[in-house]
Amino acid sequence: MKIAILGYGTVGRGVDQIIAERVDGVEVTRILELPDRLSDPRMTASYDDILADGEIELVVECMGGVEPARTYLMAALESGRHVVTSNKAVVAAHFAEFAAASVASGAGLFVEAAVGGGVPWIASVEKVRRIDEVTSFSGIMNGTTNYIVDAMRRQGAEFDVVLAEAQRLGYAERDPSADIDGIDVLNKTIISASVAFDVACEKNLPASGIRTLTKADLELFAAHGRTVKLLGRGVSSDGRYAAAVEPVAVAADSLEASVPGNFNLLTLDASTVGELKFYGQGAGSLPTGNAIVQDVLDCASGVRRPVYDFTRPLAYDPTLLRADYVLRTTAELGDAEPYGPGAVLVRDLTAEGARALLDEALAADPTTFMAALPVA
Repeated sequence: MKIAILGYGTVGRGVDQIIAERVDGVEVTRILELPDRLSDPRMTASYDDILADGEIELVVECMGGVEPARTYLMAALESGRHVVTSNKAVVAAHFAEFAAASVASGAGLFVEAAVGGGVPWIASVEKVRRIDEVTSFSGIMNGTTNYIVDAMRRQGAEFDVVLAEAQRLGYAERDPSADIDGIDVLNKTIISASVAFDVACEKNLPASGIRTLTKADLELFAAHGRTVKLLGRGVSSDGRYAAAVEPVAVAADSLEASVPGNFNLLTLDASTVGELKFYGQGAGSLPTGNAIVQDVLDCASGVRRPVYDFTRPLAYDPTLLRADYVLRTTAELGDAEPYGPGAVLVRDLTAEGARALLDEALAADPTTFMAALPVA
């Protein structure tokens, strides 16, 4: 099978390297790259060159961003070419559109690498769904934020110090907003919910991050036998579903609390198989490249060809996702109980209601931090 790679950054180079060194029967013959970076005879700056090449059967997209990635992927699917992508932003925004185009043309749509890097999460959810209803999922889906929280906890360091170190090591971008504000996890949660629940997931989900997390917050939760992890979560029941992204104060002896560095841990619960957990590297050139190449091999061999049908009449119902919430803030909040120095506990809120309360508190105290307390 001859394939094209769109984008030759960290992930694109990883895909090319793995295929060249480890895969027979697949050849990278075209690479889309910027005009000033055409350093390889396979490279072109024109996507039309790739579409005009009748030998290209599959397009691997690892450019990032929504446009022009969406336009390129739709053109590939409509032309009958299979698509493999690691781009969570474009999949989260246009998953239903891509799925419909895939069904219409018969081209395969593979999104494993968009969530969890090298962790085989999406394919595993698809496999579970052949038999079971997925009733819930949750996960540490962002290695950058996990590295920050883990390092703060181990080193007793403040957020800004650890963030700077993460940027120096290449774990965090110069502008870390997508990671620390929960946007990256939001995209991955939308994709996970879509696959787990067979629904075009609501995009306007409640989402919070760890931008205002302090060393004192971690010490406060440690005194209660907990630590903080940024989780994407979803639940489904009785024809309804809900999902959210937020810091969660998990038990200190839980598996989630023990996840180190930039690793991911994703969990699902289903009707007959019960609870399953998936752990591994959530990002990076070779782990993400591995997930992409696994999808390429599945497509080339015909072993797996996902079909995403989002016509299931599942209603978005935010009341399904409820918890107690701790807010460390100087803002005055009604119906709150003391939790510790400078912190209060507000009971039985939906994730949507908690996000609204956080916005209210942030307006009075921009340093406010909030975390959910999972139901025991």
